[in-house]
Amino acid sequence: MKITMKDSERMIWDQIKSPPGNARALPKLMLCLVLIVSATCVVFTVKFAANSPSCGGEKLYNSVQRSLSGQDVSRFLSQNKTLLVKPPEKTELKHIVFGIAASAKLWEKRKNYIKLWWRGEKMRGIVWLDSHVDSKKDEALSLPEVRISGKTDQFAYKHPKGHRSAIRISRIVSETLKLGMQNVRWFVMGDDDTFFLTENLVRVLNKYDHNQYYYIGSLSESHLQNIYFSYGMAYGGGGFAISYPLAKALEKMQDKCIQRYPNLYGSDERIQACMAELGVPLTKELGFHQYDVYGNLFGLLAAHPVTPLVSLHHLDVVEPIFPNATRVEALQRLMIPMKLDSAGLIQQSICYETKKTWTISVSWGFAVQIFRGVLSPREVEMPSRTFLNWYKRADYTGYAFNTRPVARIPCQKPFVFYLSMARLNSTTNETVSVYNRHQVPHPDCKWRKMVSPANIDKIVVYKRPDLHLWDRSPRRNCCRILESKRKSLVLDVGVCREGEIAEI
Repeated sequence: MKITMKDSERMIWDQIKSPPGNARALPKLMLCLVLIVSATCVVFTVKFAANSPSCGGEKLYNSVQRSLSGQDVSRFLSQNKTLLVKPPEKTELKHIVFGIAASAKLWEKRKNYIKLWWRGEKMRGIVWLDSHVDSKKDEALSLPEVRISGKTDQFAYKHPKGHRSAIRISRIVSETLKLGMQNVRWFVMGDDDTFFLTENLVRVLNKYDHNQYYYIGSLSESHLQNIYFSYGMAYGGGGFAISYPLAKALEKMQDKCIQRYPNLYGSDERIQACMAELGVPLTKELGFHQYDVYGNLFGLLAAHPVTPLVSLHHLDVVEPIFPNATRVEALQRLMIPMKLDSAGLIQQSICYETKKTWTISVSWGFAVQIFRGVLSPREVEMPSRTFLNWYKRADYTGYAFNTRPVARIPCQKPFVFYLSMARLNSTTNETVSVYNRHQVPHPDCKWRKMVSPANIDKIVVYKRPDLHLWDRSPRRNCCRILESKRKSLVLDVGVCREGEIAEI
């Protein structure tokens, strides 16, 4: 049969118009591949962003979840549920269990320190005592549950100057773990004379993965203490944190571990010895304060390191942190600014009154100092030695950090202004804190050409609360002088602006 040119052209046209079965499936296959690849890219992008604190992961997760639609995408996602995961829940107080070491002999007095920071409806923890004490019904929410530690007669203790209660206290984390509390991420150890700033504790713990082995705390302020015991040990009075998986590992081996170290002195030494056997080093966080010192903490608190204030210890040993107050009253006053801006509490900022040639140091929520003349930030950020070391010697080599001497020249002695009140201005969302001059005699200064701060009665400091202060890289806040009058000074403290530094 003959096929004309027209018939041939018609056959080719028909083939193009009606392709074979495999060719017809090609566009659909391509479409499915594009959808799958696109969905995969979206899922991994969401997963990456969800784990990034700066990307608003949870909001992105929710919005993408609402916007993804279509049968093919839904089928793909249902088969790959593990890829689209909600961002992990941040550590909160409910994830922390406290283990407090206490003695029945001192309980009636020291429980008042715990009452200041304990929030019964939001916290979990146990006070472990050596013997029974009478409990009061009205203290049920203001104090943790009280229990008696297990017997430790089976463990040897051979240190000639110590006390075997160290064995009991070293087992508190293990005994608390055995209670079987649920949804625990961290065990935090402290003493009955430890004052915790729990919001800052949570901020610090959120830096670490609670699913890993972590042993977090700080050293003693005493160089000799650290030499005698260890520079790799968390001092228990300042408090330390152990992640849940590490606590489980510790509990499994601790009793045998303790038997291997009968000659050690304290409980925290025994904990560190077992951590060494587990191969877990100390992760140092400088906001845990053992305060192995005597006397006045002013120098340490007025020049706090650039890190959140987490704990204060040895409250019965040091003087009250505010003058003319009991120890408990002084802590109650500190809690006023703490409730307004715990992240910024006792954080130092430095600025200069150039016309009067003054150096000003603000320890927000605690005190302000005015120095005649110009002191460099390098000097001002060093604690002045208003305290003695643990061996009661005025020895500047006895500390594990740099210090500077208390000024002996009359003109160089600072004028100190202590916090008297603090409040939040809800209209401007700024804290307003007032610091009154500490009325103590000042020696006569012969620097006649320099204006004296003696006429200043009070200092007012404005500061905006900064919940994300510790989400950024560590840096001191900046201080600015808003108003300088004959009898008062008005300052502003906050995040440093672009190019702003502390210089005269």
